[in-house]
Amino acid sequence: MEKRTGLFSNGIIWFGVAISVSEIEAGIEIGAASASGSLWLPLILGHVLGGVLLFFVGLVGARVRLNAMETTASTFGKYGSKFFAALNVFQLLAWVAVLNAQGASALAGLNLPISFPLTCVILAVLIAVWVFVGLKRSANVTTVVMAALAVLLAVLSVKLFGLNGAEGTAVAGNVAGAAAGSATLLSFWNIFEISIAMPISWLPVISDYTKDVEKPVKATAVSAAAYTFASLWMYILGIQIAGIGTGTSIAQAILLAGLGIPGIIIVVLSTITTNFLAANSAGESSKAIYGKINPKIAGVVVSLLSAALAISGIMEHYISFLYLIASVFAPMAAVLLVSFYFGNDAVRGSSASESGAVDARENSARGGSLGFWLWNLFSWLAGFVVYQVAAHQESVFFGPTLLAVIVSVAFAYGRVLVLSNRNS
Repeated sequence: MEKRTGLFSNGIIWFGVAISVSEIEAGIEIGAASASGSLWLPLILGHVLGGVLLFFVGLVGARVRLNAMETTASTFGKYGSKFFAALNVFQLLAWVAVLNAQGASALAGLNLPISFPLTCVILAVLIAVWVFVGLKRSANVTTVVMAALAVLLAVLSVKLFGLNGAEGTAVAGNVAGAAAGSATLLSFWNIFEISIAMPISWLPVISDYTKDVEKPVKATAVSAAAYTFASLWMYILGIQIAGIGTGTSIAQAILLAGLGIPGIIIVVLSTITTNFLAANSAGESSKAIYGKINPKIAGVVVSLLSAALAISGIMEHYISFLYLIASVFAPMAAVLLVSFYFGNDAVRGSSASESGAVDARENSARGGSLGFWLWNLFSWLAGFVVYQVAAHQESVFFGPTLLAVIVSVAFAYGRVLVLSNRNS
């Protein structure tokens, strides 16, 4: 019998996903262009809704015992699933490269005697080694690494929030001052969008890990909660950094807090723990495209290729890239959820957890019809288009992500209602 993962290990995994330079930089962006009294509600709301979506999407994989892209086959068909899997491989490659570049850039600010390109290569090799070793064989090491990282981040948090006098001032006053000097303040929905963008970026990944859990509902809930808590923590750190007079430099904030070597450890470990899961999931998605691909080898290749992309300057397009991820995978997840929980997939999904992953794959291949799959693809496309249009507006009520989700849900659920009325 295959060994299943427990609540603690899943919590550790998803806590580690959120501990990254990218999450802190998203918080810096909010803190640098927001008044302190107006940022907390959209910040928390975006994370909570993002965490809820993570839970329900992850629960699909946990119940049918399939990886993230394999779960989409019964909703979008065989080729629709391969389409999203291919998009996911490319976005994960770029995502690993972005995180790699952010980590290398932060380390460069700590005055290490290593060039930016060499740092990118070193980080990529470390990630590749971890992917090759595998999550299960490195479980104990992962736990120790995350415990050390949590302690170091707690120390950094205390030091940053304790800065005062000549070194800095309290976060509320500084963030307000930074916002006052900004050309334009972020609106409620702009802040919400930046807040929900991070959890949304992990929607096409979470089932790669919940598929192996022992207790589907509890383990998925722990995973989503651990990610949401840690992500909020990183955003708040970023907001604090934006308000202590260091601009947008994480490295300068670490130096100002008096953390030398511990600061270097924080940047390196946070980059590796997040990138490991992204690279590993790129391997899982590769398997969904072509079943004979070894996901571990594919993950290693993605890790190494990320160094070249990181060196090429992909970080300059970070925010645009993050929004592109949301425009593709938020409506995809919305249609998947409607199909699984309200359509015929609900029946197949509940039985799949009992009959096993093999039967689930067969059900996914057989389930649905061409018309059903095409309508779901159209529902996704409608949400994607709405997101692209809304993203080019200065400020949109609900924000592009939530609007795209609502539109895709409406189209997908409309077909469910039509079919149920025909059958009644």
